[in-house]
Amino acid sequence: MSIDQVAFGVLGPVTAERAGLPLALKGPRHRAVLARLIVARRRVVPVARLVADLWTEPPPSAVGAVRTFVGDLRRALEPDRPPRAPARLLVTDGPGYALRAEAVDAWRFERAVGAAGQQEPVRAGQLLTEALELWRGPAYAEFADEEWCGGERARLAELRLRAVEQRAEALLAADRAAEAVPDLDAHLVGYPWREEAWRLLALALYRTGRQGDALAVLRRARATLAGQLGVDPGRALRRLEADVLAQDPGLDAPAVPEAAAARVWSRAAEVYDRTVAAGSRARLESAVGLLRTLAVTGSGGLAAAREHRLAAITAAEEFGDPELTARVIGAYDVPAIWTRSDDESGARRIVGAAERALARLPATPAHDAARCRLLATVALESRGTRSDRAVAAAAEAEHLARRLDDPALLAFALNGVFMQSCTRTGLAPRRDAVGTELVALAARHGLVTYEVLGHLIRVQTRSALADFPAADEHAEAADRLADRHELPLVRVFTEGYRALRLAATGETGQARGRADSGGERRLPVSGRRAGPDGGRDVGRGEVAGPGGGPDASGGAVAGWGGGRDVGRGEVAGPGGGRDVGRGGAAGPGGGPDASGGEAAGWGGGRDSGRRGVAGRGGRGPGSGAEAATARGTGGRTPVAGSLAPCGTGTPADPGGPVEAAYRAVGRLLDGGGMPGVRDGLLPLALLCARLAGRPYRILEAVDPAADWGPYLPWIRPALALAEDGEEAARDVLRGLPEPPADLVQEALWCVTAAVALAIGDRPTLHRCLVRLRPAAGQLAGAGSGLLTAGPVDGWLAAIEEALR
Repeated sequence: MSIDQVAFGVLGPVTAERAGLPLALKGPRHRAVLARLIVARRRVVPVARLVADLWTEPPPSAVGAVRTFVGDLRRALEPDRPPRAPARLLVTDGPGYALRAEAVDAWRFERAVGAAGQQEPVRAGQLLTEALELWRGPAYAEFADEEWCGGERARLAELRLRAVEQRAEALLAADRAAEAVPDLDAHLVGYPWREEAWRLLALALYRTGRQGDALAVLRRARATLAGQLGVDPGRALRRLEADVLAQDPGLDAPAVPEAAAARVWSRAAEVYDRTVAAGSRARLESAVGLLRTLAVTGSGGLAAAREHRLAAITAAEEFGDPELTARVIGAYDVPAIWTRSDDESGARRIVGAAERALARLPATPAHDAARCRLLATVALESRGTRSDRAVAAAAEAEHLARRLDDPALLAFALNGVFMQSCTRTGLAPRRDAVGTELVALAARHGLVTYEVLGHLIRVQTRSALADFPAADEHAEAADRLADRHELPLVRVFTEGYRALRLAATGETGQARGRADSGGERRLPVSGRRAGPDGGRDVGRGEVAGPGGGPDASGGAVAGWGGGRDVGRGEVAGPGGGRDVGRGGAAGPGGGPDASGGEAAGWGGGRDSGRRGVAGRGGRGPGSGAEAATARGTGGRTPVAGSLAPCGTGTPADPGGPVEAAYRAVGRLLDGGGMPGVRDGLLPLALLCARLAGRPYRILEAVDPAADWGPYLPWIRPALALAEDGEEAARDVLRGLPEPPADLVQEALWCVTAAVALAIGDRPTLHRCLVRLRPAAGQLAGAGSGLLTAGPVDGWLAAIEEALR
């Protein structure tokens, strides 16, 4: 079970549920402990504080009772947690406990209210309505008399009252004053001292043509405030009364563009419905145009468009006209960025229909554009399949589009080429060329969605090449276009990129300086592929990371901020020291003069013995958390050239900023209609972040309870190792299939390599070496724009050393 599946409710009685089913929380003191930890908002609550809050006069056994309550809660919240495994949700931290919750209805309510203030009136009203529906009663209802939650209850209650009034404001701004009246009436029955509510009610009545009722409300407000509080109405109420009496034009509803657009839409749709026959071909083709728009709107539009698109293609085939079928299939030219299908069965049906139309389409120049669209569709819908036919279709579509000199057609064809550019690892430079052309082509011809696609492709490819400043600029450009043209799904990928960047560098990144022009300086990853104007004196095969020093010799990985003069084959991690001996790995803060083959990890001391591991802050072999025998390696020690951390020590562990960033991306994906992106992404991203720099820590990095979605086959070896030992893991590795031809295949090869390194499986290590070599000099998996397992060169060094 993943901890993000547990949802907590405090807007009413305190509850906890998983997958919509309530969890048994036992007695009132169990609920009190849970509520107290939620009030703390992920901070640690000392045991002494819990005792003081739970009892007026604590009994001698109070501390033991608290521990019992916590133990019972852990069993209820994480029933599948193995014995003696550390808790991940209700954790022990220092002198007390903390609840690492993500899904709390009160926090969701607060986020929605905050977001509503940044939205146009119609969307703001929707957000506030959804937020207010979360309330089931007074916050922390059964703890109304407890001092420890008094302030939080009062704060949430005030926020709810303001949200009611904020929603009324949104309705008034959207020219829906009549809808605001009933809620404001009910609101004032319980809270008659709210002057803003009186003002809004009077204004809503006036705008619905009820001037007399508006004046009556204002006089009732005056009497209520004077009678109950002994005060006169404030300036806003007095001014409104004068304006109502004067029928001031300023009180009229503002012109609302959304309302005008809605009227145009409804009238045009009404005329269309009357004049275009229900079963006509024109109606079918028009429907596809609507589906294109629906697919980029978010809020379930993409999933709905996918479903109705299949129905439209089926209907088109029923006419028996291949040209109509070609138009219906080809008109859905929605840009695609993710190389895994959201609906594999539906994609196969679309490819089949396209192939049937291609076979029947007349082979004449007049039909070349339709043929091009069908071929591009075959390439797009065959993503991740390793299909020779799809690769050939992409190439033929591109050739036709260039010959026809049609910019929109070429953009569609290039999207197909992009989808078929994952036939092996290391193809980020090829995809970068596609993205570069798309940005320029689309910007020249006003193809907004394809311009966004080009920027997102370049976010992915520059990430793979560790060129984060350029990736920052493309992410911001994509965001600007998305905001201007109402393309909400783009945020999934730009925020996903920022989570990747945080995992890789410890920063989310900001655009700096000029726009990317193809001649980037930036952060070279390899001497073989350092990019234009790469850093000085970087030896062949090395990785000079951000801030990596000059003069690193061949095979070195100078990590983010790593020192200079790093010896051949070594890995200098973030802040790593200089003059590290052959094969050494100086981790973050690692000391200088580490001897050959050692790993000075995460603040490890200097002068560690050969192949020893200096742990966090430790000195000498075997010290600290990373002792010489890594967990599950059967006594093996990390090899020379083992991976340095990709990031700057930013924790990817539960509750850390990297995990928080990825969980935020997961929330953006909820309801977005992109299961091919969403399913399994969060656990895979966190696994990769934890493995980066620590290839032997697979048992500590993998989460047996996570929902791995489509990535499960490549996680099974690690799960087998954890549950049944080395032989079981070897058996699974022997039958392991090739990863799909998609953007995360390098990361999956690294996960596989981590298991093979842990158990010394040479055949699998050879296989991983062959597959990963083409990606030398890149960041593993970063071509996805969403996750990374660290520098490929580090993995290659670790594998090569293990095979010696």
